[in-house]
Parts: sequence; structure tokens; C-alpha cells
Amino acid sequence: MLYPWQYDDWRRIQVLREHWIHALLLHGQAGIGKMNFACELAQGLLCEQPSNSALACSECAACTWFLQRNHPDFRLVCPEVMTTQLNTNAHKNSNNNRISEDTAGTSSKKFKSLSKEIKIEQVRGLLDFCSISPHRGGRRVVILFPAEALNVVAANALLKTLEEPPSGVLFLLVSADVKRLPKTIVSRCRQWFLAMPNAASALDWLRSQSISNPAVALAEAGGAPLAALTIAHDGYAPLKRCLLEQLSAGLNCDPFSCCEALQKAPMSLVLGWLQRWIYDLLTIQMSGGEPRYFPACRETLKHLAQNAEPFQVAQCLKRITQQRAAEQDSLNSRLVFEGLFIYYRNIFRSKL
Repeated sequence: MLYPWQYDDWRRIQVLREHWIHALLLHGQAGIGKMNFACELAQGLLCEQPSNSALACSECAACTWFLQRNHPDFRLVCPEVMTTQLNTNAHKNSNNNRISEDTAGTSSKKFKSLSKEIKIEQVRGLLDFCSISPHRGGRRVVILFPAEALNVVAANALLKTLEEPPSGVLFLLVSADVKRLPKTIVSRCRQWFLAMPNAASALDWLRSQSISNPAVALAEAGGAPLAALTIAHDGYAPLKRCLLEQLSAGLNCDPFSCCEALQKAPMSLVLGWLQRWIYDLLTIQMSGGEPRYFPACRETLKHLAQNAEPFQVAQCLKRITQQRAAEQDSLNSRLVFEGLFIYYRNIFRSKL
């Protein structure tokens, strides 16, 4: 089922239906439902009796196979960590048959050793799929998600396939960060940008999901409703409050007081909180704008901004961003958090 904010994109994309190209790159901000949109598109193309709006009927044999994840003319290619999480979720709930772009691949000890890349073996496996005749005599569809997870060797192998596309096969590449994709891959795809939902639509949907304070969650998610839903249900609100209390203290923050507790949360989650806080702080300093992620902390952020060196704030943001890129290689999260807290405390000129 499409999300309410996706119907306009769905109507617009139907202009391609009569002349589908071999590869379509669906891209946009994380947390807006790109993977859901790609699955609806794939199911609609494989459906044997689609509606007038090209949506799948969910009742024919093709739809039944698709929803059970065993349609012979469909392939989903994603990192093994996401495949494992999908199978785990499906075992718990038979209705949970799609990967979410916001919850899949999150850090946990259970999945830490699994690859977060799309490997060459997975792309090579597509060659056999593309070389055989379609089971139902129609189109075959491949989804690669997230496309930026393709490692260098896998990307090169996929490029050869896209340069000489097999007949009747549509590749749907889903990405939240097109810049991380090789330009050669991007140039061989039709790009389709999926827009952010407007705030009213996102808030209405979040309220329908029984979120008690949707505005706060939506702001922290940067306007992405699915990410906001994840934030509202992640169970880490007490730890986030602890972190924000320390960040609000500026020079008086204690780098060691809550670092042990923060280890209970995935490193990516804590680094995300830190990154968004510093982003808001820098935004106020550089443009006098409103905080994007933590509007409820506006006055505190303004006070902190007056007592911090902008260059040091920017360097702090850069340091956190670099740590996020290398988080998989970090063995001791407590040392990482303590180091970042100490660096954060040192950006302030005087006691607040």
C-alpha cells in the first residue's frame, strides 16, 4: 500500500509505463518510503490484473507469490544483514514481508558480523536470472536496495549488465545518497526523485499511527515520517534525554556521566543525536535560523551558540560525521562517546 504522500509521485511515474527503460533510479531522503514505493511499483508491474491506476490487485497468483517473497520473475538484492533481518521479522509476523529503509540494517550485536555491502556474488547471481525466460511470459523486475551499498567490484559488474541490458528486465535502484553511487551507474539509469511529504500530510499520518507527539518526532527526523515513526518507537527516549541534558550544559557537561548508559544504544543512533544537535547549533550561529531537529531546545541552543566558536562547532560536526563513517570499525563505543563529549565541551569559550 502506498503512503498518502506517494500518490502524486505514483501518478506522475505512470507516464513511463508504456515505454519503461531498463533501469530506474528512485532516490530521495531516507525515511520517506522509497523502498515501499519500489515494491509497489514492482508488484504492480508483475500483477496480472492491476487497477486502472496501475496498482496491484493483491489477489492474483502473481501478487500472492510476490507478497510471499517467492515470485519467480522478481529478485530483491540487498546486503545480507538486511536479508537476515527481513527473514527474522517475517518469522515473527507473517504480514511483515518487506524491508523498511529505516529499520533494516540497524546496529545490533546479533547482526554485527553480517555484511552491509551488496557483493559481487549477488550481482553475478542476477546474470542467471536475466538469462532465462520469464516464468509468466511478461516482465522481470530487480530491486537493488540500498544501491549505494554496492561495493566497487559489484558496481562494476552491474555496470556491464546495465550497458547491455537484457530484454524485458527492469532494474529498480533505490538510494538515499546518489552521490555515493558511481557516476557511470547513475548515467545509465533514469533518475526519479521522490519528494518529501509536506508537514501536514506527514503529521496526519503519524497521528494515525497513534504517535503522541508527532511534531517532535517529525522535527528530529528532518521531516521524514517513517524515520519519525522509528524514533517514536525506538525505546531510547530516556537515553536521549540524558544526552540532551549533558549537551545543554555546554562547557559544564560531564563527558563521563552518561557515556556508560549510552552504550546501551546503537552507536549509529547516539552519533545521529550528536550530529543533529551540532547541526542545529551551527545553523543558529551561521544564519540565525531556527533549529531543524530540536526546535523544543531553541532557547538553549541560542544561548550555547553565543558562547561557542563557530569554527570549532564546524570542526566538531566534521569529527562526528567522520566517526559515523567509521562506526563499524569502532570496538569501544564508550571511548568514542567520551572523546566526542570532551571535544564538544572544548568548543565553548566560557562557562554558561
